[in-house]
Amino acid sequence: MILHDLPGAPNPTKVRLYLAEKAAQGVQMDLEIRKVNVFKKANRTAEFLAKNPFGTMPVLELDDGRAIFESLAIIEYLEEKHPQCSMWGDSPEERGRARTLERVADVRVLIPSATYVHATNSPLGYEPNAVIAKHALTQLNTAFTWLDRELADGRPFLMVERVTVADCTLQGALQFMRFRELENLAEFPNINRWSADYRLREPARQVLMF
Repeated sequence: MILHDLPGAPNPTKVRLYLAEKAAQGVQMDLEIRKVNVFKKANRTAEFLAKNPFGTMPVLELDDGRAIFESLAIIEYLEEKHPQCSMWGDSPEERGRARTLERVADVRVLIPSATYVHATNSPLGYEPNAVIAKHALTQLNTAFTWLDRELADGRPFLMVERVTVADCTLQGALQFMRFRELENLAEFPNINRWSADYRLREPARQVLMF
């Protein structure tokens, strides 16, 4: 299998962190990782668009040539292929809670943070848009306020004692903000503490660039 990757981007980072966390628990997957140069429009070639018509990363190309795209779909597929050392939890209750946290991290942090970055300091050269940036920042502040309360007990991971996909998703979002020098968590000390501690982990050190 081949994972088509864009280093530094939030969704590819989320998948790379997931793979690193699984590997740290002894789960090895036979994956080749290929970087896609979006600045040279490698994601817009006919060959790439045949794998993912939207031209986004990551894309998991299977051995039979078919492809799975969208980060969560890739993770779910790999979890079904390698269910040992679950990155969701061991009970329906744990998995439900972990998926809730992951959806908050994705829909209410990762997506607005990417929108905010591209509306203020886009690495792809998009024009700044103050209205869009303000709306995205409002969404982020609401999510960060809730997450900061969740982390007020000093837990090492979003699911308290075990790392899950939710941690990977949230850290992927925060790295993208750091990449464009936009992360400011001074008002959210518990998220700031969690983020700093998570980045010291070996899987994070292997993947995170910023």
